[in-house]
Formats: sequence, structure tokens, C-alpha cells
Amino acid sequence: MKIHIFGASGSGTTTLANQLEQRLGWKHLDADDYYWKKTNPPFKEKIPLQERNIKLLNDFKAYDSVIVSGSMVSWGKEWEKAFDVVIFLYVPPKIRMDRLQHRELERYGELLEDNEDIRKNSKAFLKWAQQYDNPIFEGRSLNVHMRWLEKLECQILKIEGDTTVEERIDLVLNKLCSDKNDRI
Repeated sequence: MKIHIFGASGSGTTTLANQLEQRLGWKHLDADDYYWKKTNPPFKEKIPLQERNIKLLNDFKAYDSVIVSGSMVSWGKEWEKAFDVVIFLYVPPKIRMDRLQHRELERYGELLEDNEDIRKNSKAFLKWAQQYDNPIFEGRSLNVHMRWLEKLECQILKIEGDTTVEERIDLVLNKLCSDKNDRI
């Protein structure tokens, strides 16, 4: 089983994937680990598309059951047919932005005050993330995600609202069980 979980930054894709990995024993691969070079501070330098695709595809094929979290809408057409189930998470903008601001504080702490580079990058990230629901924003946005969902050739589960991780896990497990029964 190959599952993909995506949504806006702060929607809980990594959290859900981590919990499913623990619950199901499947391998979780986070797209950010393939998209960004390991830098300190993080998220400063991107890995070229071809290199990231080769690395992710190798790891993806190494496991029978895998969960990939993170947006992959611009990674290439091959990913449109790679998954058995895609889970799209949507969280209202205010809740999502509150989560992201909290995560930035946890991630950088006092460096947000003391380090001009980190403060500037954090503000730019939050400004970018805030554009997700803007219908004319052409970056990683709700519109871009909806168009990508239309291209997928697999089962899709949309989870919307400020649901708990447990509620999400239940919805995913129910979807997986119903898909399995449909194939029998």
C-alpha cells in the first residue's frame, strides 16, 4: 500500500503520517527530507528536482507499504500514478497559521529575536504560508492542490476542519479497510 498525505503547511501531514507509521508499522517518508538540503538553520537550500526524485523513488520502492507526507504537486507526472490512496488535509486558515507561528517559535526560540536572518526567513515563510487560501496565489495553494487532486488516479480521502489526530487516524483506517473490502 502506497499512501500520500498532503495539504498546506501546518495542516498536520507530518503528524498524521508519523502516527500512522507507528500504528501500522509502515515506513514514513517526509517530502521535506528530500526537498531541502540539511542546513543549519534548516530550509535554506533546495535539492534539485531530479536528484530529489531519484532519492525519494529509491526509498519509495524499497518498502511494500509506505506513507509519503508533504506536497508533491510539482515533482513530476510519475507521482500522479504512484499512490493507492491520497489523503488531503485542509485546516481553516486561522488555526493553521496559529500552528505555524507556534511551530516557528518552538523551532527557533530566541533566535527569532537574536538572529536577523532567521527572523527574516521566518516572516517570509509565514507570509508565504498565509497565501495558501488566496484564490489568485499561484504558489503552493489550495487551488493548485485541488487541480492536482483532479489528476490523480487513485482513491482520495479529504479530511477538512480542525479534527484531532485520532479522528484523522480513524478516518484513514476506515478508508483503508473499505478500499481493501472493495478489492476482494
